Amino acid sequence: MDRAHGLHDLFIRAAEQFPDNVAVVEPAEGSIRYGELARLSDRLSDYLRMRGVCRGDRVGIFMRKSIDAVAAIYGILKAGATYVPVDTSAPAARSAYTMHNCGVKVLVMEQRFEAPFRSEAKRLGTVPEIFLVGGTGGGRYLQRALDQADALQSAPPATTAAGNDLAYILYTSGSTGKPKGVMLSHDNAVSFLDWCSEVFQPMTSDRFSSHAPFHFDLSVLDIHLALKHGATLVLIPEETGKDPMRLAPLIAEQRITCWYSAPSILSLLAQYGSLRTRDYSALRLILFAGEVFPVRHLRTLTELLPRPRYFNLYGPTETNVCTFYQVPLPIPEDRTSPFPIGRICSHLKGKVVDELGREVARGTEGELVISGRAVMQGYWSLPQQSADAFLSNDDKTQWYKTGDIVVELPDGNYSYIGRRDRMVKKRGYRIELGEIEAGLYRHPLIKETAVVAVADSDAGVKIKAFLSCQDGARPSTIELKRFCSQNLPLYMIPDHFVWCESLPKTSTDKIDYQRLNEIN
Repeated sequence: MDRAHGLHDLFIRAAEQFPDNVAVVEPAEGSIRYGELARLSDRLSDYLRMRGVCRGDRVGIFMRKSIDAVAAIYGILKAGATYVPVDTSAPAARSAYTMHNCGVKVLVMEQRFEAPFRSEAKRLGTVPEIFLVGGTGGGRYLQRALDQADALQSAPPATTAAGNDLAYILYTSGSTGKPKGVMLSHDNAVSFLDWCSEVFQPMTSDRFSSHAPFHFDLSVLDIHLALKHGATLVLIPEETGKDPMRLAPLIAEQRITCWYSAPSILSLLAQYGSLRTRDYSALRLILFAGEVFPVRHLRTLTELLPRPRYFNLYGPTETNVCTFYQVPLPIPEDRTSPFPIGRICSHLKGKVVDELGREVARGTEGELVISGRAVMQGYWSLPQQSADAFLSNDDKTQWYKTGDIVVELPDGNYSYIGRRDRMVKKRGYRIELGEIEAGLYRHPLIKETAVVAVADSDAGVKIKAFLSCQDGARPSTIELKRFCSQNLPLYMIPDHFVWCESLPKTSTDKIDYQRLNEIN
């Protein structure tokens, strides 16, 4: 594999070229330069190889977002291994299952998480070797842990990973109730980053936000694109990242130039961030992905921050970004429908197919399928689910089934209709729950909404809408029903409305539909 084609080799090349550039900033904890980050990750790589880690082994990362965790990522990759980050806010049982499922050789773990993890791991019958780090912050804790480690034994020579070797495994929710590991290779990742370089033209002067947690696929762009180009990565603390009143000043103070997050946090920034009171002139790119951005909130944001270019990025973890769309500004006042998800990225191919896998004509709804270099290798230790994830046809091309229903517009852009698995039938009508959500978002008092279908012995299925409102002003049920009748077909009007202070979120800032089912 060419030196520049390994995921970590992109960073190594930048560190050689820009050793004195600031690589990562961790607010309140300090920063680290490229040369320093390279040396710290080299030391961890040596330690891991000394502990027997070889090419193809999996190494877990159980640390809060920090310079220490970034160094751990590159140390693992340099050892020829695959990094497996876990959600530090998830129950210990889930994390133990993740590490057990992919058979990690070593787990780089922050000490605060050790006791509950060990307890759960023992229940599964095995506890991996753990390299304990006393805490996180500025890279100091990882440095200290390595200083204290037995360094007398020399590490074996580093092995070079091949393009189809796994770079990382990201665990996502599975239909069985257990998380499943999406396997991404070096070539998968590098092809995506090369596309990002082509479209977004990063510069050494850029300052990228790192809002997504490291177990979320958005982090691949944050971390590796910034550190490919000698730019600076600014880590957004988790508690700050969910609070628009603390996040807004941090973006201005840190002079962020490239922002990337789920739309929900951008909606909150537009509504509660007092964006007019600060200088955001450094911002040149605002990227969003992961869910539909309500047009009302997107319009507000673009009016408050008109200088950046806005991109709607779409794609599941299995492909990372596979379509993109630059939002044209200004957004007309009368627009209520979401913007398209755009065209297929240049390193991929896509088409729309029917339920039998046959390509449909432009303008016809169908499932979006994707092929190309960035498409995953499969799900860890799930051969049947891996096979089922791809289209079965006579074509030798591997087409990944996204599960998303789209329609190709006359101009070649794709419009997102909804999830295949969020379509229900009620009274003989096919109902896309996302369409109901889009209709409810048109109400001026509704801040957030999520719609689910629940089984009903009499009606077969009933529609339940969960809502939060603006500034405590709540419309009555009669008002809401009247509004729905003016914006939705009668068969789409929810049967029940449930008001919440705020809707539950996953660790990746998406609405947590599973937890909604626990709310009466």
